[in-house]
This record gives sequence, C-alpha cells and structure tokens, in this order.
Amino acid sequence: MADTLTPEQRRRCMSNVRNQNTGLEMKLRRALWKTGLRYRVNSKLPGKPDIVFPKRKLAVFVDGCFWHGCTIHGTKPETNAEFWQTKIKVNMERDLRITSQLTDLGWTVIRVWEHEIKECLAVVIQNITESLNSV
Repeated sequence: MADTLTPEQRRRCMSNVRNQNTGLEMKLRRALWKTGLRYRVNSKLPGKPDIVFPKRKLAVFVDGCFWHGCTIHGTKPETNAEFWQTKIKVNMERDLRITSQLTDLGWTVIRVWEHEIKECLAVVIQNITESLNSV
C-alpha cells in the first residue's frame, strides 16, 4: 500500500516514535515489579538494554516488530522500500552484535518481541523469571 502522507508528514511522524519507555516496555516493567522482580533501567551497557538485573547479569531488550524485523509481524513499507529494508537489516545486525558483546562480557540476554508482550505477557514474565533463577 502506498504511503498516504507527504514525505514531510512521514518524517515528522517517524521522528516522534519513542525509542525508550514505550507503552509496551512500561507494561512489562509494571508486570515484573508486580511479581516482585526488581530491576534497573538506563544502563550504560552496550546497546542500552531496556531492563537490567545487574546482580544476575541479565539484560532484557524489548524489540519492536517493525524496527527489528520480526518475521511474523514486521511490515515492509512500499514507499522508500530500499531505505527501510537497509535500515531494518542494519538494526538486526546491530542486535546480533550487541547480544554477542554482552554475552562476551558474561551477561545473559533476553530479546522480547513486542507482540509477545501484547499476546502472552505471563509467558514473557515466566521466561525472565526462569532465566533469573538459572543464572
């Protein structure tokens, strides 16, 4: 489907997309807090994880389906398609590089898709809890 916005309107729209403290991040953080799990945000670790459990060396990233190339829900815009294809590919490569860097530093990394938080938050919480208990 072709873009219905002018390039200037699209630029303004995309520049307003939040990259931290998104609604889904906040939903996950509130659920973790409610279950008694205490975490940190605003870490200086590579890649700036969304949620960090420093004592257990566990870093959690919440990846948006569009921005990180989800194979289930990621969309491929028709307008400026080459730019977006390249942008998403670079994001995915960076995700792999950051995960590898953190792993090399002794951290466990969990990447959560936005649709997982929307569809099965309890399972996400359970996976994080299990990872914390196994570290």
